[in-house]
Amino acid sequence: MVDGPGFRTAIYCAGCDNACPGCHNPQSWDIRHGHWMTTDELLQEVMDDEFADVTFTGGDPMMQAKGFTELAAAIRHNCFKTIWCYTGYKFEWLLQQPDQRELMRHIDVLVDGPFVLKLRNPDLLYRGSSNQRIIDVQPSLRLGRPVVMNDEQAMQMGSS
Repeated sequence: MVDGPGFRTAIYCAGCDNACPGCHNPQSWDIRHGHWMTTDELLQEVMDDEFADVTFTGGDPMMQAKGFTELAAAIRHNCFKTIWCYTGYKFEWLLQQPDQRELMRHIDVLVDGPFVLKLRNPDLLYRGSSNQRIIDVQPSLRLGRPVVMNDEQAMQMGSS
C-alpha cells in the first residue's frame, strides 16, 4: 500500500540511471539484476488479483517505456484497474520523449522526480521526498503541464 492507494500489484523493473542516494531499492539500478518476463506473463499476474490496482516501479519504468506501454495497453484492454507509475524523471522532460509520452497516455498517476535524501519526509503519502509530485496524468497531457494532486485527491485515484 506504499506504492499507491489501496491494494496494488506492483511491477518492479530493473534499470535506473538516476541512482538517487538513499534509494529504497538500489539493487534495481542494474538492468541485469532483473529477469525477463513477457507482457502476457505480467498481464496474468495483474489479472490474477481482481481486487488490486497496478503500480509500475523499479528501477525506473520509463527506461523501458516501450515494454511498459505494451503492458499498460493490455491492462487497459482487459480491465478497469488504475495504473500508477513511479519515475525519477520529471513530467516536463517525459512529455518531450516520444516513447515515454506514449506510456503516459495509458497511466492514471505519475509520481515524478528523483528521490532527494535531504528532502525525505516519512509523513508524505506515496512518495519519499518533498520534491516528488503526484500527477494526474490524463488532464496533464491535455493541458501540456503537470496537474499536481494533493494527498486526498491521490487517495481517491486508487479505486478501480
